[in-house]
Amino acid sequence: MQGFLLTTILFTPLLFIPILMMMPKAKAKNHRYVAIAAFSLQFILSLFLLIGYESTAMQVESAKWIRLTNSEGEVILAADYIVGVDGLNLLFIVLSGFIMLIGAIASTADTIKKQTQGYFALLLLLGGSIMGCFLAFDFFLFYLFFEFMLFPMYFLIGIWGGERKEYAAIKFFLYTLLGSIFILVGMIALYSSVINPEATQQTAQLSTIESVHSAIQSNAIGKEKIVNTFQFKHMMEVKNYLPNSWLHPNSEAQLFGTSVRNIIFLCLLIGFIIKLPAIPVHTWLPDAHVEAPTPISVILAGLLLKVGGYGIIRIAYPIFPDAAQYFSAFIAIVGFISIIYASLIALGTQNLKKMIAYSSIAHMGFVLLGVAALTDEGVTGAIFQMLSHGIISPMLFLIAGVLYARTHNLEMENYKGLAQKLPIYTGFTSIAFFASLGLPGFSGFVAELMVFLGAFKSAFIPAWIAIVATLGLVLGASYYLWTLQRMFLGDFSLKYKDWKQQLTELNLRETLLLASLASITFLFGIFPSLALDYISPFTSQFLRNIFSFLNDFQP
Repeated sequence: MQGFLLTTILFTPLLFIPILMMMPKAKAKNHRYVAIAAFSLQFILSLFLLIGYESTAMQVESAKWIRLTNSEGEVILAADYIVGVDGLNLLFIVLSGFIMLIGAIASTADTIKKQTQGYFALLLLLGGSIMGCFLAFDFFLFYLFFEFMLFPMYFLIGIWGGERKEYAAIKFFLYTLLGSIFILVGMIALYSSVINPEATQQTAQLSTIESVHSAIQSNAIGKEKIVNTFQFKHMMEVKNYLPNSWLHPNSEAQLFGTSVRNIIFLCLLIGFIIKLPAIPVHTWLPDAHVEAPTPISVILAGLLLKVGGYGIIRIAYPIFPDAAQYFSAFIAIVGFISIIYASLIALGTQNLKKMIAYSSIAHMGFVLLGVAALTDEGVTGAIFQMLSHGIISPMLFLIAGVLYARTHNLEMENYKGLAQKLPIYTGFTSIAFFASLGLPGFSGFVAELMVFLGAFKSAFIPAWIAIVATLGLVLGASYYLWTLQRMFLGDFSLKYKDWKQQLTELNLRETLLLASLASITFLFGIFPSLALDYISPFTSQFLRNIFSFLNDFQP
């Protein structure tokens, strides 16, 4: 990696915040242009990163960050600034730049009617925080950005949301904060158990890294000479674990009759599942989506949910392969329950935005099912599903936003025969619905097919889970087709007569946004190798590391 491209991508939105805050508050239109410029630059830089990416190995930028020393000048606490890119996060970096740009463009004066300077400043902070989560290769840095996402999202919902915005914002904050606490427990436990071999080599004045590992295993280094670490790469190496620590793979330490490694894995899993979200910690999402302004729903569905799945694959599984295998069936059950339960709720709901929100929960259930399978097809399908949903769900919420901007109502029973009045809008709605339900030719089909192939092939989850989960495909088709029939087909009629004049066809901005998203999901559906060529090498290495660990340390 040449230069500081990753760091530039990360901090680009944050650098535009001072520019925005120095502008006159009355220049609301210019506030939006600053945000669009910032995210346009970030997106362009992410495309340069994509074009220049050649190796399947991790590429990082790093610098010393936090150092705490004792009275003798020896390092006793270290946290480093480490950002990197590999086959897992490369496409999510590009996706983040693109969806944040979509969100900024969608934040028009009709949508954001007050305090635009504060809104776009928070939007820029949110964009930097999301990008930081995908780029961080150090747990402390990841957690910092993970927590920072709470602050702007809370205010973006609580100030610019709908009638029940305060309730939705505080519910989102409390649920996500609870998840953060679980992750914090896991991070602290890992830090206290893992050494930084390079820093310890310097402190202990040893000649090689191998000598550090040998001295650690034989307890030949005093505690005052050991430097612990937050770095992911060190946490994934068994030889970096202190032999007497609770989290060493050979440790027999138990808490409440359960292996401590299993407990810490569950802490991380719960924290990330809340963000995903999955049943039963999902109830914050429908409320947040219904009350959030359209651009924030686009970002929430397109990016924030992906951080949960990303955390499971980046952190929980590779650090705790034994616990991941042990809980495979449990994770798969949570996944298929999320698919079925959320789909049933979506089938019965009358609010368009709430239906889309529950469909997101169902689609995240496929991610859990694919990851739990621990097969090439399953894990690759789970990553592809997150990428696909990151394109389709923003399109769905933009469609809901178009209707809400005109009538301020999203109850399905109030609309009938919209296809007669809004044929172009109906066309894009049909594309989004069919893409989300997994019609061949769209990215959703490829993702779900791979997940099921992996689930049926898996040696770690019962076949009945994969069989029952296929009902989610039928239910998904049911609620989308039922919505299409109720709202768009038949004779044109509206609950209120004055809506007829307000229901205008898509404008140029709305058409371009929807067309760009539709084109991408179609492109990935026809040419999935455009994404799989980056994802597959990572998945292969990911599974090799897991099974190598399992062969050496049988649970």
